[in-house]
Amino acid sequence: MHRRTFLACSGAACLPRPAIAQVGRARNARVLRFVPEGNLHNPDPIWTPGTVARNHGFMIWDMLYGQDSSGRPSPQMVAGHELSDDGLIWRFTLREGLTFHDNEPVRARDCVSSILRWARRRGLGQAMLARLDDIQPLDDRRFDIRLKQPFPFVLEALGTDTCFIMPERISRTDPFKPIKEYIGSGPFRFRQHEWVPGSRAVYERWEKYVPIAENPDFTSGGKVANFDRVEWIVMPDPAAAAAALQQGEVDWVQLPLIDLLPVLRDSPGVTVVVNDGIGVIPMIALNHLHPPFDNPKLLRALLPAVDQSAFVEAAMGSERDLFHVPVGVFTPGLPMANDAGMAVFTDPRDPSLARHLVGESGYNGEKIVLMSPSDTPAIQSLCQVARDLFEQVGLNVEYASMDWATLRQRRNSREPPEKGGWNAFCTTYEGLAVATPASHLPLRGTGLDGWFGWPTSPRIESLRDAWFEAPDLAAQRAICEQIQLLVWEEVPYIPVGQWFNATAMRTNLIDVVKAPFPIFWGARKA
Repeated sequence: MHRRTFLACSGAACLPRPAIAQVGRARNARVLRFVPEGNLHNPDPIWTPGTVARNHGFMIWDMLYGQDSSGRPSPQMVAGHELSDDGLIWRFTLREGLTFHDNEPVRARDCVSSILRWARRRGLGQAMLARLDDIQPLDDRRFDIRLKQPFPFVLEALGTDTCFIMPERISRTDPFKPIKEYIGSGPFRFRQHEWVPGSRAVYERWEKYVPIAENPDFTSGGKVANFDRVEWIVMPDPAAAAAALQQGEVDWVQLPLIDLLPVLRDSPGVTVVVNDGIGVIPMIALNHLHPPFDNPKLLRALLPAVDQSAFVEAAMGSERDLFHVPVGVFTPGLPMANDAGMAVFTDPRDPSLARHLVGESGYNGEKIVLMSPSDTPAIQSLCQVARDLFEQVGLNVEYASMDWATLRQRRNSREPPEKGGWNAFCTTYEGLAVATPASHLPLRGTGLDGWFGWPTSPRIESLRDAWFEAPDLAAQRAICEQIQLLVWEEVPYIPVGQWFNATAMRTNLIDVVKAPFPIFWGARKA
């Protein structure tokens, strides 16, 4: 069923009532009921890159540094740091009074262990590890990071890439295996015994958390929990979630269906806002391990037919204020975005040329297995446009529809498509994650050690290494222009636009921190 005809009616009265417990209109001001974007399948935000796990991580764990709305790192769990004159020794001192949710104090050795586990799974952390000489606790409140060569991104690494601080006994877990215990250090604690995957997750205010005395600003500032209890209610049916919000049975729906935004805007007691000023980047992931997308000539042949507007319009419909094109490798509006080679998307689209280039590439009619999630409407719409694109240029497409959970599992397969593998799928990445070469996973050219699709590009990896050593912003931007030109030559993936997610909540929910993902500290009911 095409997403644009998903709803048969447009009025609020058409929405079905949700299948959740009726709690009445007199909501407890100290309880927040929230409908997340999806199921909390696994609550380990280091082991899994999923955004739901990341959002859960910010609920229960704190970080040594936060990130303000300008992208600057800001002290959170640390009282301060010292840096040696040669830039090789970073010494950190923890704030007093930090306590885990099992009543144990947060110690320097917990921080060291947490940093080491996190660093093996994240781009900035891996770059820091490559330059690391040693990391050791000095006492309960101080630890040193000693480097073999200067690395000016240490604070950004500790503050912008989910480096959550966990108890040492937990963070000693192999980073390629999920943890089993979820003892936090942040403003809310996870009620693990109430967690029902696919149904709900529950959090309670941690009364011993000591926020810093500043206003909240993105993930920095004072993290004051104004709710005694936050309940995440998983509701796969977007119409049921919207109806629950209209009836006051939930307080906040993170990602309402685009088609329902006009209904929700007209609903008494409901407001629709865009707290996301950075957006997400939709893209086509391409499997470089198997024919035919192991052929760079074929990949380049697709570009003249890629109409980014068609992709974002299919996903966002009439909400023109919520999307932007053209989009290159790095997130528009942020410092690394550039125009290098953007004629690949801004020149007039020419499917006939693309079809001709496909023929010249040596393509032999191999089947293209395009995976599409049936239960994620926006991404399903992207896949439908991708199917049309592939067929238009002469590719033999098998459109494989499945739920998102199955797609996430299947994309791990490195087998040929005829043995359960795949050739392409569409997805989105948050703008912050693809803003620089440091954290941009789809860009990586590390082959089997890389992101889904596993492209190999020594040239992109060399430029990425050079970016970390660049002396200033101008030099970083120049390197990013070179990277972008290489992407149009090697095509590790194809960006297809940018959109900004709207969120819907009851009008009495106020002081919600503006961020690309849901933040619960600071929020309260009027």
